[in-house]
Amino acid sequence: MKTKFLLFLSLVCITIFISCSTNESVNTAATSKTITTDDAIANSEIDATVDDVSIIAEDQFDVQKSIINKTSGGMVSLLPPCATITSVLTNDTWTRTIDFGTEGCTLHNGNIVKGKIIISFTKDFTIPIKTITYTLVGFYHNGKLIEGTKTFTRELKSTDLAPNIHPVTTHTIDLKITFPDGKIYTRIGTRVREMVEGMATIGNWEDNVFLVWGYNSTTFPNGEKYTFTTKKENALRFVMTCKMPFPVKGITEILKNDHKAVLDFGNGTCDDLATITIDGGAAKEIHLKK
Repeated sequence: MKTKFLLFLSLVCITIFISCSTNESVNTAATSKTITTDDAIANSEIDATVDDVSIIAEDQFDVQKSIINKTSGGMVSLLPPCATITSVLTNDTWTRTIDFGTEGCTLHNGNIVKGKIIISFTKDFTIPIKTITYTLVGFYHNGKLIEGTKTFTRELKSTDLAPNIHPVTTHTIDLKITFPDGKIYTRIGTRVREMVEGMATIGNWEDNVFLVWGYNSTTFPNGEKYTFTTKKENALRFVMTCKMPFPVKGITEILKNDHKAVLDFGNGTCDDLATITIDGGAAKEIHLKK
């Protein structure tokens, strides 16, 4: 009897060991899965959303500033006619609400938005570094629900990317993005945008050029975390004469566990194309999404 019991116990231990080993293999395989082109495309969709929200907030700050300083002659907002703007001054704070309605409102770059963006900032425009807060209320960008309340700073200064004095905006990102199919992404990070051309012609949005760089950590619906890094020397170049919401130049590195991909946005051509190189393999051309 004792011998049978020992034999039974041994079999149980072996079964448990095999089961644990199998699970570890499965988990290792799941977490070491390589980066895919779909991962990069999903990131481009989130980037397009983040950039549109920040550009709208900055634009409305500039418009309010020009009204207060009575320099609005020639100042043209980039917002379409379907957007309704309301400004309220409470004590020392301006609150500006941009309502895109519930049916959908098309931006200058073809992206469709609905819902509200509420921005607030102090009425003192002489402060060198301005802090601006934005809140998203029922806000959708190309069918994606964007949720979050964040702040960003804006200042005029010279940088390594442009020696002339120009607007530099630093965004601290903390957003939840729900895609139309129900998949949820979350993103935290920092994104810096420098306006390097177009400062002298505030009435002409299309001659503006931006360089964008920074870092973010994005959690995908399956729980896996990706880091996306754009170094200052490889900053993404956005040209407003290009009607597409994608960079025309620049490089972003993607990391997930021990895998690495390099996303190259090209040499300046206005299109929706980029090339991706995964784990040092062959470069593959992909179409970005907004």
